[in-house]
Amino acid sequence: MPDHHDLANLIWQIADLLRGPYRPPQYERVMLPMTVLRRFDCVLAPTKEKVLAELTRRQGGKLNDDALDKLLNRAAGQRFHNHSPLTFEKLKGDPDHIDKHLVSYINGFSGNVRRIFEYFEFTNEVEKMREANLLYLVVSKFCDVDLHPNAVPNEQMGLLFENLIRRFNELANETAGDHFTPREVIRLMVSILFNNDDELLATPGTVRKLLDPACGTGGMLAESQNYLREHHAAARLYVYGQDYNKRAFATAAADMLMKQVDHNGGGDNIRFGDSFTEDQFAGETYDYLLANPPFGVDWKKQQKEIEQEHDKSGFAGRFGAGLPRVNDGALLFLQHMISKFEPVRPAEHKHGSRLAIVFSGSPLFTGGAGSGESDIRKWIIENDWLEAIIALPEQMFYNTGIGTYVWIVTNRKAKDRKGKIQLVDARERYVPMRRSLGDKRRKIGEGQDGEPDQIAEIVREYGKCAESATSKVFDNTDFGYARVTVERPLRLCYRMTVEDKARFLDACPHLLDDIQAIDQTLGREPQRDWNAVWERILDLLHQRRSGWKKAEDKLFRNVFTQKDPSAPPVEASSTGGRPAGPERRRGGASRAVTFEPDPDLRDFENVPLSDDVDAYFEREVRPHVPDAWMDRAKDKVGYEINFNRHFYRYTPPRPLEAIDADLKQAEEDILRLLREVTR
Repeated sequence: MPDHHDLANLIWQIADLLRGPYRPPQYERVMLPMTVLRRFDCVLAPTKEKVLAELTRRQGGKLNDDALDKLLNRAAGQRFHNHSPLTFEKLKGDPDHIDKHLVSYINGFSGNVRRIFEYFEFTNEVEKMREANLLYLVVSKFCDVDLHPNAVPNEQMGLLFENLIRRFNELANETAGDHFTPREVIRLMVSILFNNDDELLATPGTVRKLLDPACGTGGMLAESQNYLREHHAAARLYVYGQDYNKRAFATAAADMLMKQVDHNGGGDNIRFGDSFTEDQFAGETYDYLLANPPFGVDWKKQQKEIEQEHDKSGFAGRFGAGLPRVNDGALLFLQHMISKFEPVRPAEHKHGSRLAIVFSGSPLFTGGAGSGESDIRKWIIENDWLEAIIALPEQMFYNTGIGTYVWIVTNRKAKDRKGKIQLVDARERYVPMRRSLGDKRRKIGEGQDGEPDQIAEIVREYGKCAESATSKVFDNTDFGYARVTVERPLRLCYRMTVEDKARFLDACPHLLDDIQAIDQTLGREPQRDWNAVWERILDLLHQRRSGWKKAEDKLFRNVFTQKDPSAPPVEASSTGGRPAGPERRRGGASRAVTFEPDPDLRDFENVPLSDDVDAYFEREVRPHVPDAWMDRAKDKVGYEINFNRHFYRYTPPRPLEAIDADLKQAEEDILRLLREVTR
């Protein structure tokens, strides 16, 4: 049986025939649909005559296209068929008209397959290859590639697709990770997703639904069904997916049709469209959800629609918790998936939902309290939905070497997990790959070919939910903090100068007489107690029966004062407004003396939710800043998950003697090399 690497190399050799009319980044336009077409041809070959006989028997009847498709699919023994008399071998019989025959052959497929090739936009490539005299040669070469399921099982076919897509996207300098996830990562996610449901899935006749809203080529959907076949053959899993990349969608739809997967209905479980703006599964709920959304992809194109849904629908829509910054839509995917959670109502056979999603490190901590990211984390954690986060090794994905994390989110936590969040550090659980694939140089061992079964180790550690060197269990509130505003008083020194006086009168010439009176009364020497100065000015203005506007009060202070750390604090009204004006000071009512804050000295403290804010302030802030106070009206609650903080391992520095010895040895080596050169 050929290895998927060998098959990929064989198809890659065919792709070299396209050089000239096609640039290497454009090879996928031909090779992916041709690979899919050849696979369909091989799958349908055994029942070809039976389908043609059924078509002949039904011709002239009153069946519509959908009804005829169903009958011919049954004859083919698949969820698709081809009723054209042509095959790949027969296409070679008429080289001069092979383009028309190939299009006719594609049009002979059932409607679901024809739609796939419409998304591949393959008829354009057929015409382009005909004009370049390449079409016959490419079809002939593909006739030599045996993709029959007996020769290439479904799993090998999936790996073949992955290999080809990765190569094509590397040529185009695109992100192969947009389209598929490494198989061992999917197996880890699926194992954890189904880990607590053995009893439920072992019930004969159980039917569950799973959605991947960024399904790419459908790898997660296929692996989910493989897992259930291996571990819970009595259960059925209907899988659904959506993707906005036309070729990835077409490949996934074709892959799902060819594989032995459970479909609920006519097989349109893979749908095309942008999950944010064209939700093809709106109003549906699912038992399980899986996704590996693109890392760090912006949502500017969808910004208008998403913001409208957030503003108008709130929590009745998908994005009520908040909107992340526009350059990373990862947390939008998470909210979209949570909106499809099934409620927990056991009496109605509704058992809630479980979700696994792959993120970069950014969604863990990006954004401070009050930001969209923090509000989304707050919403998830305070609803007690975040069950666990697993840190994966670096260099695990084909298009990036950065660290990645699997989030497990559910609305049906086990009793012992309620109010808890588990962090699992699996960053050192990997085996180096014999051959790198793009940026992927490591994999999680699966217990095959002498590898350790690291997937099972991680799943067991997750299942225990206990403390260890690589597993920590926290209360939900351990990740929350109050962002407290710390104020310090404004301190001003008053002084009138000729230049400042001219500047003020340029703006308020009608106050000339008042300014002259103030100048004569207070003089030109600096005065550090602004409270006393302003009191004298108010008395003077009262005597002169002058009433200034608030804007004039403010301008006077801005022009004639400067900040002075040694000055007394500036008093403010008890409501915290601007310095008290004459009418408020002359009412005779007693008031508490408060100080006006200095915006330039404003600071913030992140106080853990588990700590008492007042005690924290007295302990951590007051000793260093005696004149500070907290403005609790501005408190904001935020959440962040700093993985490194919880798994940091202190490495003591080397002894100085050892460092000195190394330096001395290096000096001796340099001198020895210099002597050899000069000799």
